[in-house]
Amino acid sequence: MAPPGQLLPLTRSLLPPSVPPFVSGRRRRLPTPVVGRALPPPTWLPRGRLPPANPLSSAPPRRLSRPPCPATARPGASSGGGAEAQAVLAEFMTSERVKVAAMLGLALALCNADRVVMSVAIVPLSQAYGWTPSFAGVVQSSFLWGYLVSPIIGGALVDYYGGKRVMAYGVALWSLATFLSPWAAARSLWLFLATRVLLGMAEGVALPSMNNMVLRWFPRTERSSAVGIAMAGFQLGNTIGLLLSPIIMSRAGIFGPFVIFGLFGFLWVLVWISAISGTPGENAQISAHELDYITRGQKLVKTQAGGERLRKVPPFSKLLSKWPTWALISANAMHSWGYFVILSWMPVYFKTIYHVNLREAAWFSALPWVMMAVLGYVAGVVSDRLIQNGTSITLTRKIMQTIGFVGPGVALLGLNAAKSPVIASAWLTIAVGLKSFGHSGFLVNLQEIAPQYAGVLHGMSNTAGTFAAILGTVGAGFFVDRMGSFRGFLILTSLLYFSSTLFWDIFATGERVDFDGTG
Repeated sequence: MAPPGQLLPLTRSLLPPSVPPFVSGRRRRLPTPVVGRALPPPTWLPRGRLPPANPLSSAPPRRLSRPPCPATARPGASSGGGAEAQAVLAEFMTSERVKVAAMLGLALALCNADRVVMSVAIVPLSQAYGWTPSFAGVVQSSFLWGYLVSPIIGGALVDYYGGKRVMAYGVALWSLATFLSPWAAARSLWLFLATRVLLGMAEGVALPSMNNMVLRWFPRTERSSAVGIAMAGFQLGNTIGLLLSPIIMSRAGIFGPFVIFGLFGFLWVLVWISAISGTPGENAQISAHELDYITRGQKLVKTQAGGERLRKVPPFSKLLSKWPTWALISANAMHSWGYFVILSWMPVYFKTIYHVNLREAAWFSALPWVMMAVLGYVAGVVSDRLIQNGTSITLTRKIMQTIGFVGPGVALLGLNAAKSPVIASAWLTIAVGLKSFGHSGFLVNLQEIAPQYAGVLHGMSNTAGTFAAILGTVGAGFFVDRMGSFRGFLILTSLLYFSSTLFWDIFATGERVDFDGTG
């Protein structure tokens, strides 16, 4: 056996330079283990790898008891074989953060389904209660009365209490309003309108809560994908409401969809409360790999409660003094203008311009929302891939939002020139589908410029969007009454899309903005 002095060079040759076996003549002390928590691997090893086996020992090397979280695996690690790639995919699909995104998508699907069911029910309700078209418009807009202010209040509540709690109360409240609609309509018209206002108030917390949960559960490089999954559910809710409501009504009466969608909302709340935690650190099922990956990917200082909490009145004057805030507000306003105009008027457009029946008009109007759900997820994946490959966050958000505005603007001009309902539906599908790229633009951007005020910023911009939605919906009717067609209004909407793109590309940023005067 070699003398101890000759073993030191051998020992040094087996370890990287960053891990010397001796420091200042004494053996380096190992970190003290923490009860209930495993020691992290050495920092000089690639993630998911174990230290090399001791060449002087005959013991076989240990193996990991489970594959590493796919997000923490090295790029290209799954290229060695199909079996390993399938294992990585399976691990990712069963991760806790994907469950959170899926539940958010279901909540937003219910949000839109409960909202759009009135668009289907308004025709038989008008016939049953003798409503005039103008009063039917009042009933339709009653949802927006409650939705007008609640995003700001809901955003502040989300920043203070967290997205899990506020989302649970919101879904429970809007499901109750939907469920009670038949009872209210049978007793008083004003009571029925009150349920619609309550629905709008409760749904105002949905998007701020979604943003808060994405902020807490996903690293920066995955937030676009998470928002894409959630917003895919949001758009599918339109399709679900438009297509299922007539079927349910034919079997359960006019108010059948209200009761069924309300019951599904109560079921969602039970699953949300029991299976989802507010932060990764509170989740008992999350793996150490996934928790470490999420924590390292977030550049926020965590508190014991699991995130930054707003303990003071938001500085509204400072929020409104920065151009990036106005870029968000203008983008949300333009997004809502186009969204509600298409949602409210396209069935009427197909019926009046191409003289199709209501069922065909509903199908032509429902198809674009499916495309929006699919392309919204694709946009999220592309956005995250750009950031992971080194593209700046600012440039990525500008690229996504430019596609989300210029694409619909051009497509609406094509819709103006369409000669058949099939071609018109194709142009409309392109417009709505490309519009979803904005979810990886302005909708994610508010988490980046002010994560501590993300809920409030979303509420402020969403309120501006609601004003724009009301103005656009009423304006479309005005143009049709005065001009006799939709042509002028579609051209105006295209021009607004182009000008909003220019404003966004000049003033938007992906960097954190100092709203507290500390920088």
